[in-house]
Amino acid sequence: MTALADKATVVTGAASGIGRATVLAFARAGARVVAADIDADGGEATAATARAERADVTFVPCDVRSGAAVDALVTHAVARFGRLDCAVNNAGIEGTLAPIGDCPEEAAARVLDVNLMGVWRCLHAELPRMAAQGGGAIVNTASIAGLIGAGGLAPYVASKHGVIGLTKAAALEYATQGVRVNAVCPGVIQTPMVDRLAAASPGVIEALLTVKPMGRLGTPEEVAAAIVWLCSDAASFTTGHALTVDGGYVVP
Repeated sequence: MTALADKATVVTGAASGIGRATVLAFARAGARVVAADIDADGGEATAATARAERADVTFVPCDVRSGAAVDALVTHAVARFGRLDCAVNNAGIEGTLAPIGDCPEEAAARVLDVNLMGVWRCLHAELPRMAAQGGGAIVNTASIAGLIGAGGLAPYVASKHGVIGLTKAAALEYATQGVRVNAVCPGVIQTPMVDRLAAASPGVIEALLTVKPMGRLGTPEEVAAAIVWLCSDAASFTTGHALTVDGGYVVP
């Protein structure tokens, strides 16, 4: 039996990067997945790739800035599968690369709305349903920027610190109801988001690699493997934890 056989799962931010790798990893572990993203073309491509491997994966467009859209997504998954066993709240954006004094308020607000309130909206929809059915497992995508500072990305850093706070609070609130809530904190991973950062600030990735103990970028698949583990029964006594997948970056 595979690690997540028949587990009903929702993954947001599924169109590319870590989200796409997570959908495929869950599908290969035997889960049934609703993949969600604001990017319909990318999300459909992810689902099609999984279905080509005979997985039960469908795509639903969803903008996590809308509570109604998030609730409709979770309602769709429960209607399709009869329950919701796992959820990966992964949708996120990096925002504008600028010091706080130069960052427009609306740009900062958008990052916080997607990255922090988007996770809150997902938890708000998922937790009561999981509690009502007797349990479930949730992983929120934070970042090493939720553990340390990073210049030029203050709204992103604030949002990811907030995601870890939400994770801890939710874990405490729902532990006795059988719902585990954890976070994953990726380091510098080879994703479209990192590609955009590299284009906006030439040389930044090379500079980061010089202080990265493993001396390389991580892969989306490595983060997805950690997420699968956190959602599996192998992590049955793990909740409220922020798991770093960063090649040792935050160790020094």
